[in-house]
Amino acid sequence: MHSGSRKRGFSLVELVIVVVIIGVIAAIAVPRISRGARGANESALRADLAALRNAIDLYSAEHVGTFPVATTFAAQLTTFTNDAGGTNATKTAAFKYGPYLRVVPGLPVAGVGAAAGALGDSGVAAAAALTVGWVYTAASGTIVANTGTAADEDGTAYTTY
Repeated sequence: MHSGSRKRGFSLVELVIVVVIIGVIAAIAVPRISRGARGANESALRADLAALRNAIDLYSAEHVGTFPVATTFAAQLTTFTNDAGGTNATKTAAFKYGPYLRVVPGLPVAGVGAAAGALGDSGVAAAAALTVGWVYTAASGTIVANTGTAADEDGTAYTTY
């Protein structure tokens, strides 16, 4: 006996067409997604630099034009400080300034330095060999990303942000 109903399914040609369509969609979507992640890292770099620069400016304003010292940069921005720039974990009558940051952020873009850190007046060229995230110049209070010659999608060097 023949029931008259036939099992129906997809043919091999139909499956191949679906796989090709999915492949084309993936080929279009994956580069766009990766650019979005890179753009997010660049935005994070700009935000981290703004926070660091604001903290340095506030420190300088409260310490009569003196910038944080390179060797104690993180401590001076993340703990309480006195008039001379000394640091203390708790606020007292003498240690009344700060903290200006919770932590010194790590470098959010691929570059030479991947860890948080600061470097004194040695300049960007010398810093490229070191593994710190930020290049800090205590004399002027400037800070830049330690990314060597790496640049964003527009060709702008991260060190110029």
